[in-house]
Amino acid sequence: MNAIRYPNFLAMLEAQDPTSTAFLYPGENGPLSLSYGHLIEKIRAYPIVNKTSIGVLCDGALDTIIAIFAYVAAKKQIVMLNPMDKPDLLAKQIAIGEVDYLVGNKPLAQSLSSCLTKGLDHPSSDLLFFTSGTTNSNKAVVLTEQNFCNSAYNGGACLPLTKEDTLLCLLPLSHVFGFVCSLLWGLSFGAKIALGRGMRHFFDDGIYYHATAVSLVPQIASFMATNKIWNPEMRLVLIGAGSCPLPILQTIQSQGIRVSYGYGLTETSSGVALSTGEDPEAMRVCPDNEITIAPDGEILLKAPTCIMKGYYKNPEATNEVLKDGIFHTGDLGKLDENGLLHIIGRKKDILVLSDGTKIFCPEYEQELLPYLKGLDYAISLKEDKVCLFVGNAEEGFSVQEAINAFNLNKPRGQRISKIVYQKEPLPRTQTAKIKRWALGK
Repeated sequence: MNAIRYPNFLAMLEAQDPTSTAFLYPGENGPLSLSYGHLIEKIRAYPIVNKTSIGVLCDGALDTIIAIFAYVAAKKQIVMLNPMDKPDLLAKQIAIGEVDYLVGNKPLAQSLSSCLTKGLDHPSSDLLFFTSGTTNSNKAVVLTEQNFCNSAYNGGACLPLTKEDTLLCLLPLSHVFGFVCSLLWGLSFGAKIALGRGMRHFFDDGIYYHATAVSLVPQIASFMATNKIWNPEMRLVLIGAGSCPLPILQTIQSQGIRVSYGYGLTETSSGVALSTGEDPEAMRVCPDNEITIAPDGEILLKAPTCIMKGYYKNPEATNEVLKDGIFHTGDLGKLDENGLLHIIGRKKDILVLSDGTKIFCPEYEQELLPYLKGLDYAISLKEDKVCLFVGNAEEGFSVQEAINAFNLNKPRGQRISKIVYQKEPLPRTQTAKIKRWALGK
């Protein structure tokens, strides 16, 4: 089945066989189903409140997904929120997005009700997704319904599904990769979307639903590949939202499952390029996208159908990355002789962990300052772990005790796991900024 470009979400759903199953979701005695026809009825009948900015606590429930489609159809501003985030971060995001009403996860919505704002002064029908940093680096990315329809088309043109497929939806829909590749990708082909039953069933939902395809972050894909946690029907695994070691991709291939690795960003409505051949690291550029490589190796992207409008009410940050219609990704890459994209690393001061979490380096390094006063240091990723590089270090020099104390205040995945000492100063630009991509070389 060929990919189709839809003008909006309702048109996407209405184009499918109304009698076919759109969603599978958990019931007391096994999976329950909702057809495309009944899904559309529920969306049209959904009670729309007279508010301007709707915060969606993306709990993965069917009712919450219906609410998203209903409010998008009603031309409300939608602010996507992750209910797993800490309350203080959610409160901040509610303020940034000027949210005046919350849907999804009723107990949490009630606890956050005091954070609601007066709403928007002017109407908006945009969707706001926050970049997945864990600190003040969070920015609200302004995207449109049409951006997402185009993104689903672009991904589907490279990696089509069929209406017989069952796409397992495990990723948070508050993340653009999850929203597009765990939801819209399947719906655009009339496939069944199987809604995960939560973390407790993360590794047996494939068996429960007899899934044929799934989108995963590298950390989860690695665990499932290493432990061979695949149901017999699984035929396709799409991995994205972070770097994935080649041996993991090859392991999945060796287990008889087609694997595709995707590159994309929140600011590009997800997919930019996907691997579709035998080499999972050689990615085909999606149809609407035009990639060039800057002299310093940075990936520059022109994709008017999918690129964000900008960061919400933050023109300075927008102008730093979006210049004359060209998005400066901050990632390093190369195009091979066949025009396929290969990712080399990251130029930005952001580290992307294998679970999709982002660490904003300047803030992280500022937190290190009380522990490492007077030292020449910086962080980077090494084998998908946070690594501390210390320059001008004499033989026998050690900061391990200080780092042990620092790590106590960090989540396990964000702790410094290795320290690299070097006698020479750390590499820096003429303006004294760390050449993070050159660390360890």
